[in-house]
Amino acid sequence: MVSEAAGVKEISSTLSVSRGLLYVSFAAIAWGTGGAVAAVLYRSGLGPIAVSFWRFAIGMLVLAIVALIMSSKDKRSAMRDFIRERWARVIIIGMGFAIYQTAYFAAVQYSGLAVATIVTLGLGPILMAIGSYLTMGERIGWSGALIIAFAIFGLALLTGGGDVGSNSLLGLAFASLSSVCYVSVTLITRAMGRRDRTDQFNVTFFGIIVGTVCLLPFALLEGLLPLSGNLYHSLVLLSYLGLVPTAVAYILFNTGLASVRATTASVIVLVEPVTAAAIAVLFLGEKLTPLAMFGVIILMASVVVLALTERHSAGFVAKQNC
Repeated sequence: MVSEAAGVKEISSTLSVSRGLLYVSFAAIAWGTGGAVAAVLYRSGLGPIAVSFWRFAIGMLVLAIVALIMSSKDKRSAMRDFIRERWARVIIIGMGFAIYQTAYFAAVQYSGLAVATIVTLGLGPILMAIGSYLTMGERIGWSGALIIAFAIFGLALLTGGGDVGSNSLLGLAFASLSSVCYVSVTLITRAMGRRDRTDQFNVTFFGIIVGTVCLLPFALLEGLLPLSGNLYHSLVLLSYLGLVPTAVAYILFNTGLASVRATTASVIVLVEPVTAAAIAVLFLGEKLTPLAMFGVIILMASVVVLALTERHSAGFVAKQNC
């Protein structure tokens, strides 16, 4: 799942807009495959906590290698300053990472990949708008409130019409928890970025380190190793989960933001739930009723309109400040 990189430094870049769009699109598609991989890993006896732990641990290793390759005296000094000045917020962010990722994987286990992903990511922009209003005084307006109402209506149709199994309510609760924690982490990183323009790589890297440490004892209790199936197959899937939807996707997304507006990126990442739903229906045997599909359309359309409205408002404010 995406973590908004609102704290990325505004730097000049030679990266073209078209390549930036490609990077963000690839990241969204990669994130969309993460839940599918988790759903397959559950068949080997791994639980959502163990899957989250391995995703974080492998992703942490890859990001550490990247940090080492990019290492310089200035970057090492910036990392030390970041940890010394913001260690408390990093711990909170890391715990948030661990909770929202594990809750999402639990939602996939109980409600299915399609519904879990669409509910988690569909709630995100809605809660983000409400949270920004409550914590930062960002206006929603009547049009924004109406769009949010339509999005909630779409969610109601989706959750009422999907073939999500007997544990659907528990799965939806986990999806909601995931979305709440995701939004909370994003609001914290946005606040950090507004105050001191925090480097998002450091936020992601050290947040994943904290998340890995937090998940380890619970993963040991749940069981770290697959209980059945092909061990080599499970290792390949876990490696993919830590490498592609985690390390590579976050690096590409943050790189793409150097030439793509954050709001534009927030619309592009809607490819993630579409990808997850397509994989769920085509390869995992999940079903969505016509009523649920109608809910998906309303929800996704509402999120797109909300993002585009935010972009228009941001442009209007920028013109007024010129």
